[in-house]
Amino acid sequence: MTQFTALGLDPAFDTTLAALGITEPTPVQTQAIPILLGRRDLIATAPTGTGKTAAFLLPAMQRMIGTSPLRLAGPRVLVLTPTRELAQQVAKAAIDFGRALPRCRTVCITGGESYIPQNKALAGSYDILVATPGRLMDQMKTGRIVLTNLEVLVLDEADRMLDMGFADDVLAIANKLPKERQTVCFTATLSDDVQRMSRQLQNNPQTIAVAKLAADRLQIDQHVFYVDDIGHKRRLLDHWLSDVGINQALVFTSTKVAAEELAASLEADGHATVALHGDLPQKHRTRMMNVMRRGQARILVATDVAARGLDVPAITHVFNFDLPKFAEDYVHRIGRTGRAGASGTAISFVNRNDIQALQKIERFLGHKVTVSSVTGMEARFKPGVGSSRPVGKPAGKFAGKPGSKPAFGKSAGAGRAGTGQKQPWQDRKPAHATPRHADRGSSRGSRSGYAD
Repeated sequence: MTQFTALGLDPAFDTTLAALGITEPTPVQTQAIPILLGRRDLIATAPTGTGKTAAFLLPAMQRMIGTSPLRLAGPRVLVLTPTRELAQQVAKAAIDFGRALPRCRTVCITGGESYIPQNKALAGSYDILVATPGRLMDQMKTGRIVLTNLEVLVLDEADRMLDMGFADDVLAIANKLPKERQTVCFTATLSDDVQRMSRQLQNNPQTIAVAKLAADRLQIDQHVFYVDDIGHKRRLLDHWLSDVGINQALVFTSTKVAAEELAASLEADGHATVALHGDLPQKHRTRMMNVMRRGQARILVATDVAARGLDVPAITHVFNFDLPKFAEDYVHRIGRTGRAGASGTAISFVNRNDIQALQKIERFLGHKVTVSSVTGMEARFKPGVGSSRPVGKPAGKFAGKPGSKPAFGKSAGAGRAGTGQKQPWQDRKPAHATPRHADRGSSRGSRSGYAD
């Protein structure tokens, strides 16, 4: 008996999970799976990287085992997600988990994509529907989706859905579903809005909470660098990106315009860079993600659209070029590195206008974030907020060590940092610096998207 069958899951999942590299349940899976197999409603507080996708999918998919071969109209399981990227990740996980089941078909519909293939998929038989609320509402109005046979409703990252203004859509969708259903709510934060939504949609839900500090459990070194202005940010970013020990990096900006401008600037400097934000067509966004996963780009510049649902295992460094608006988004951002047990590094640039945001992040984390500096590039701005050592002092344990760890203080190449002189590897433009020609092929999934 495996640890998963001990939780009540059918042995049919054992081979599939083992093939995906999932050998033991995570804490959220250990707590949630028995409750969901008992068909109780559940509200679970769990951050990214904890294995929540498997926690809600596996019990829902167990309903397909040993059932009548007669297919009913419409889905038996509906998973709502706030973003296209997360919907696609959940759908892929459902397909992977369902390979050992005799019948379990998944359809994914999201905004930003053509209706034609979605209409064709919805016309067939399927068991699991993964969708974003807006596109689902559109398809419901056309009458293409029958929801009378639905058994399980899952709200994945419910807090983000509400933050994005989907509350009315979620309620309208729920009103069309059978009253006798199981409703599952996964959220990074149990806000007042989430609790109000739960009271309207769930029936006496059981509540569980997994420690919110995904960053603490992951091997992520977190550091703050104080900056004076945008030029100082760029010099520091250039300093770190010149380190050949950085495999792939994710750089977060606060706006779509900033993401485009920074990506263009980095590419002009010789870095193989792509940009990702909500204004890009879905085909373009998918292509950019595949370019990253194939290793044809080294840097992804993105807005928070990439913070949830993005899974590129080779990302070793996350840079908060701009701090996020919400403290919980910080955890989601930095959780894009340190995946599947690997180590990672998160670097945040903080100016005098970001101090309040930093304090909120530290309260959310429950600890201070280490303040570090690069020798010769220290900020004139020195608030001393959140510092675990004096500002301007190098992080000695990393000093002078090029490679996977960042070199705080005197790092590899630090002598040229901020001088405008390019590192040797920047002297020529990488072959794939302009990735728009690399639009064919597909990426292989990794276990981290739903196991860690």
